[in-house]
Amino acid sequence: MRFIARYAKEREKGFEIVTVYEDEIQKEYVPFENPLIETVTKKYPAAIWFERKMQDDFGIIIKDAFDKRPLVHQERFPKGVHPLRKDFTDKELEEGEYLPYKYEAIDGDGVFQVAVGPIHAGIIEPGHFQFSQAGEDMLHLEVRHFYKNRGIEKMLEGKTLQEAKPIIERISANESIAYQICWRDIVLQATRQKLPLALQKRHALLLELERTVHHLTDLGFIPNDAGFGAALAKGSKLAEDARRKMRELTGHRFGFGSIDFANKFIDTVSFSEWLEALLHSVEFFQEWIIDIPSLWDRFDTTGILSLKKAAKYSTVGVVARASGLTQDRRINKFYFKHGFVMASEVSGDVGARFKIRLQELKNSISMMHNFLEEDESVLELEMLHDGEYHSFTESSIGELFMAIEIKNGVIERFFVRDPSFVNWQALHVMMRSDIIADFPLINKSCDLSYAGNDL
Repeated sequence: MRFIARYAKEREKGFEIVTVYEDEIQKEYVPFENPLIETVTKKYPAAIWFERKMQDDFGIIIKDAFDKRPLVHQERFPKGVHPLRKDFTDKELEEGEYLPYKYEAIDGDGVFQVAVGPIHAGIIEPGHFQFSQAGEDMLHLEVRHFYKNRGIEKMLEGKTLQEAKPIIERISANESIAYQICWRDIVLQATRQKLPLALQKRHALLLELERTVHHLTDLGFIPNDAGFGAALAKGSKLAEDARRKMRELTGHRFGFGSIDFANKFIDTVSFSEWLEALLHSVEFFQEWIIDIPSLWDRFDTTGILSLKKAAKYSTVGVVARASGLTQDRRINKFYFKHGFVMASEVSGDVGARFKIRLQELKNSISMMHNFLEEDESVLELEMLHDGEYHSFTESSIGELFMAIEIKNGVIERFFVRDPSFVNWQALHVMMRSDIIADFPLINKSCDLSYAGNDL
């Protein structure tokens, strides 16, 4: 049974712990007086971040957990403050006593520690990487994020679904369409409605266009981190063209505000011509890159994640599929009917993750052709029903899971698990047979979101 997420809700007399698996959702209740739960990390190691987050957010105690350090709370976060409890209403916090964070480390003769981040040379959000090194060899890596917690879960409480949408779609900009589609599916569940086929095809087209932008960007940056800058120039040019096409279709480069319930005009002839030109450029790019042996010397056998480890750490998306896991939320009749082909590799290295992106990019172009339709369908939304709703979307990074509880017409609890939240936890497993100079390459081959990871 595949683990997906674990989170908490506050109830009248205690907490409800929700554990989401592939085939079922389990719930348990604990009282405020003794909020103690059993860990599930012995079977599902990726649950540890979820459990540590519950500890920070609600003060829930995880019995027998192998790691009880704070996750979201930084060194000066005040003791006894749990921001997702209903009685927490503070707008500002006073700094608490400084409590050093004890990093995992390997000790021994000739072993030393290397700290990378949280501030980086690139224009990226903060993230910390702590290495134990023996010379150039990476012995262990600990990933530590959560430097820019925005309080989104708390912020959305009390808002309507429409009021929440501008915030939800901006959680992680390179997955904006995916977040909006998760939101859309929850709206449809709450109003007991189905989406007209024409709107479903338009939204699917935008999701594949978003995937195209992200994959083109990665296909340029991954070779760049192996010292081949020409690929970055080519990939960036194609990604920029795709970003401008997104703006043409939606009014925004990141597609903000584009998933709604009214179909809008698309110049199908012009868009088809652009897709043809893009496919030609991608095929040229592929032939060019494949024929550079020195590049593949860096890609092949670097950053290996085995099938067994990929499953053990509950990985999703490109990371999972490159290791042989056939896991994709597009495996359904609608997508198969419109040309979806499952991409898969088995070597689990940088090269496999690069090849997966090439396969998926060409498949996205093919599907976008099939999603084109001149139809101006409009869905009039009906009355919203209170309840608990869940949705999934295959973002450009992997499976996105969202849960929203509606009470009295507004959000009682918002929870989202970005694919990066589980994939970041598997990154350390990929490092153990490589040198520290390979870290940027391995990290970029996964290309995970900092923003989606840290709400």
